[in-house]
Amino acid sequence: MRKIRKNDEVIVIAGRDKGNRGEVLQVMDNGKLLVSGINLVKKHERPNPNAGVQGGIISREAPIQASNVALFNSETGKADRVGIRDGEDGKERFFKSTDKPVD
Repeated sequence: MRKIRKNDEVIVIAGRDKGNRGEVLQVMDNGKLLVSGINLVKKHERPNPNAGVQGGIISREAPIQASNVALFNSETGKADRVGIRDGEDGKERFFKSTDKPVD
């Protein structure tokens, strides 16, 4: 079971985007995440009239290491560590500071 999943709200704890929040768009197998609005990079794209691509310089999200983000706890308003324990319906994720379930 992963501690960070798709559609979780996370906050960046290290790197150039430190302190910014975003939603996880994709969790990759290599331990990286795509987060909306985080780790934006510029990509030069060639025009392709057949595909309807205009071309130019576009901004898009690049993967960020999962160790550089933490789950955002809306109750405390801060980043929080996540644990996994056995619950009534199998395993569940919980915030370590408040001991309350994530979902």
